[in-house]
Amino acid sequence: MMEGMSEPKHESETASGLFEDVPLVDEQQAQAAEQARATARRQGRPRVLQPNRRQIELRASDLESLLGEGHRARLVWGYVERQDLSRLIDAIKARGSNAGRSAIDPCILFALWLYATLEGVGSGREIARLAREHDAYRWICGGVSVNYHALNDFRSGNEALMDEVLTANVAALAAAGAISLERVAQDGMRVRADAGAASFRRQASLQQHLAEAGELVKGIKQRTRDDPALSSRRAQAARERAAREREERIRAALEQLPQVQAAKRRNGDKPEDARASTTDAEARVMKMGDGGFRPAFNVQLASTCEDQVIVGVAVTNVGSDMAQMAPMVAQVIERTGCTPEQWLVDGGFPAHEQIDAVHAHTRGQTEVVAPVPEPKRKTGKGDDDTPPPDKHQRKDDDSEPVAQWRARMAGEQAKDLYKQRAATAECVNAQARNRGLQRLPVRGLGKVRAVAYLYALAHNLLRMVKLAPQMVGRGTGASAIAAIAA
Repeated sequence: MMEGMSEPKHESETASGLFEDVPLVDEQQAQAAEQARATARRQGRPRVLQPNRRQIELRASDLESLLGEGHRARLVWGYVERQDLSRLIDAIKARGSNAGRSAIDPCILFALWLYATLEGVGSGREIARLAREHDAYRWICGGVSVNYHALNDFRSGNEALMDEVLTANVAALAAAGAISLERVAQDGMRVRADAGAASFRRQASLQQHLAEAGELVKGIKQRTRDDPALSSRRAQAARERAAREREERIRAALEQLPQVQAAKRRNGDKPEDARASTTDAEARVMKMGDGGFRPAFNVQLASTCEDQVIVGVAVTNVGSDMAQMAPMVAQVIERTGCTPEQWLVDGGFPAHEQIDAVHAHTRGQTEVVAPVPEPKRKTGKGDDDTPPPDKHQRKDDDSEPVAQWRARMAGEQAKDLYKQRAATAECVNAQARNRGLQRLPVRGLGKVRAVAYLYALAHNLLRMVKLAPQMVGRGTGASAIAAIAA
């Protein structure tokens, strides 16, 4: 054997060294286990509780007892109860002994949408399902059956009402001193539209599709006239309705083309390259946050910096924020009756004409706080080493408000104020995204505004709970079981 190598150990020695901690099962233990199993077999089969889903149960329960006193659904109902929905009540035709089915209380539909928005649910079909299965939605309905048609019609048909409710909400908070309009931050976010990227077509293609859609509608109508006893009348009517709606969408896309062509001319592009969507004619292709281009709408939100309460909402189909500042300032003043002292926006907003418009509308009471863009370096011959001019110095074509803005942004105080913009606007936008404002479930500017108002109202409701809980109320009521026990 070679020097330095030890002799191999015996197999028993190796096993005892490796598995010293593992107990060995001897014959006595095996016999004991077998005896235990035999005893269990003699005693019979084991008894277990198995599910019996056909058992009929009678439960003494009411909807009121399903939710705790501080449940979010109660806060939503307490808030909705305090809103003026008289215009919807007056429009109900089922009155007294007149014929017709009783209408769903508008408070139920409004509360369902508000609560669903807070929970990140944006589909009428999903709310209708939850109203049958989820305790919070069932509590809001209170035994009233709802369907997705009624829910969707309420959301898309009450843009003006939601606008009024938002105005009353913001004005009440401002009058009570619960919010401060000293500084307001505005920001826009591009939200994906409910339109296919391949649905955008040029004028020649739209006209061709319009002619084909018209021929299809005529063909369906002719077949209906030729065969009055058609077996599937409902299916035939559905096909005719779908063809007619497609024709209307293509016609709407053609009507939108002049606006798209005008925007192309302003941007220096070819007007003949203008395209409109046959799915949502008012949607536009915009550059999104990830750098890609998709059909979208530009949702603008204005929020107070101190309280993060949304005081202004606007929706446009223009991808740029350059012309959105002055209209939003006017909207906030109209809603609240107060003029903000500072208006914080990012570098995409402060066009010179917008700064002049804000100054004129507020009579100089509102200061625009926004970064001054870097001056463009001259590219002429011999000018490579010339330093760029100071961006904070007044230029020859600057108006007085623009010159004041340049000088103001040179100070450290304005730079510190500007830091509050991202902390306010970006936070509010992120909360809207987290609640589901990723892709719009509706089509058209009017319906998109209604969705944006819902998100603003839902956001402000939670802020009111913290800032002014006395203005919210709680949807409480005596439990039936408690009343019987008493």
